[in-house]
Amino acid sequence: MANRVPQTLTWIASRGQRLRQWYNDHRFGAIDDHAQLGKRGEQVAAQLLRRKGLQVIAESESDRAGEIDLIALRKHPRLMVFVEVKTLSTSRPGHPADRVDENKQARITRAALRYLKRKKLLGIPCRFDVVAVWWPRDEPRPTRVEHYESAFDAVGIDSFFG
Repeated sequence: MANRVPQTLTWIASRGQRLRQWYNDHRFGAIDDHAQLGKRGEQVAAQLLRRKGLQVIAESESDRAGEIDLIALRKHPRLMVFVEVKTLSTSRPGHPADRVDENKQARITRAALRYLKRKKLLGIPCRFDVVAVWWPRDEPRPTRVEHYESAFDAVGIDSFFG
């Protein structure tokens, strides 16, 4: 009987971990292990935003102006958040967020403006965030995730204030 106690505790612990994983996947979104690296990075970023209380309302939103990886909404006070996700799979020097240069910022700004016009949301305050994800090829999960709120302002001649 005494030998069964450790086995029982191990069984309970494993069930608890699986239940916790199921709950987190259900509440914050699951990660598709078979998806491409960029898509998995976006899924991790969406989980992070949901954990911070934001509601992800669109993923990979695109039109002729460009693509926005994630669009989230904060309800109180109301705020639209346009998120660019950059995932790095190598150990080379450099920061994933450095890849969001001024040209990319201008494309995101134009796409965000077109999205707001299309959805009749022009009066809503907005911000532009960047989520950097480090996910080495041999790892099952990312080793590091950083969220930069208000990473850049609207850029370009079609900016919100131009």
